Amino acid sequence: MLNTPSGPTLLGFDVIAIGSVLAGIAALAMMMAVYAALTVRDPMARRVKALNARREELKAGIVTATAKKRQSLVRNSEATDRMKQTLEKMKVLQDSQVKQIQQKLAQAGYRNKEWAVAVIFARMVLPIALGLIAIVLVYWSNTFPDWSSFKRFMVFAVAIIAGYKAPDIFLSNKIQKRSHAIRKGLPDALDLLVICAEAGLTVDAAFNRVAKELGRAYPELGDEFMLTSIELSFLTERRMAFENLAYRVDLDSVRGVVTTMIQTERYGTPLASALRVLSAEFRNERMMRAEEKAARLPAIMTVPLILFILPVLFIVILGPAACSIADTFASQPGSASS
Repeated sequence: MLNTPSGPTLLGFDVIAIGSVLAGIAALAMMMAVYAALTVRDPMARRVKALNARREELKAGIVTATAKKRQSLVRNSEATDRMKQTLEKMKVLQDSQVKQIQQKLAQAGYRNKEWAVAVIFARMVLPIALGLIAIVLVYWSNTFPDWSSFKRFMVFAVAIIAGYKAPDIFLSNKIQKRSHAIRKGLPDALDLLVICAEAGLTVDAAFNRVAKELGRAYPELGDEFMLTSIELSFLTERRMAFENLAYRVDLDSVRGVVTTMIQTERYGTPLASALRVLSAEFRNERMMRAEEKAARLPAIMTVPLILFILPVLFIVILGPAACSIADTFASQPGSASS
């Protein structure tokens, strides 16, 4: 015989048991939240450590001769060396592909360019691993016996494609988020650069000051400005520092700022006036993007309004009336005699 719940039930489930499970999950979530709040670390410590490492490299003269050869001389790890040797033996490691992935890593905020070899290795290994898992689950173990041969082949193909595209999707997502954060704080940074330039600070000192002021509000932008300030202080050509900034950030607005800084350095034009014009343009662009999102909001809200809000509204308005009508018909003597 089946065990029937002794307490109150809802749709055949014991309410007390479900409530106990939900209370346990809520208590566990609360404990995890308290632990995360107590063990929070300062995000500036890691960035300051990386910037200090870059400063020491520049002090030691570990810089490239030209802007075309942007390669970071860091300590080689055994894992990346093994991956590189394996890829070179298989003739799948191309210099153009490595440089492209190194730029994507820099745009995503990863300074170690050796990880480009790991990304290429993951492109090769993940499709094989996910494909083998799909073969074991779909064909060998017969986990889904009702599936047709076409559906099984589609699952196998999707697993292989997902394994190949997963590193690129991850990097693209990181680049998009980081670029959005930098774009958000760029007008404020240019305003501070204008103030620093009018106060008589040099370009590297102005970048350093802006990085310190905006490091908390916009950590990604502060990180890039601080690194640019360090490179301006130690690189032999100041143009290389600005080009490295455009190399690390995937934004047209940053490229415009870099072009303006290079022109002011070359021709001696006033820096404050040029940056003021750029700041006004970026603020207008940000306002236009906000207006575009606001104009697109009614069309986006139409589907949630129809699917989720209107049915609940109809139930709340017509529910009491329907219940009262049903009670009225049920209390009539004719309905009881019939």
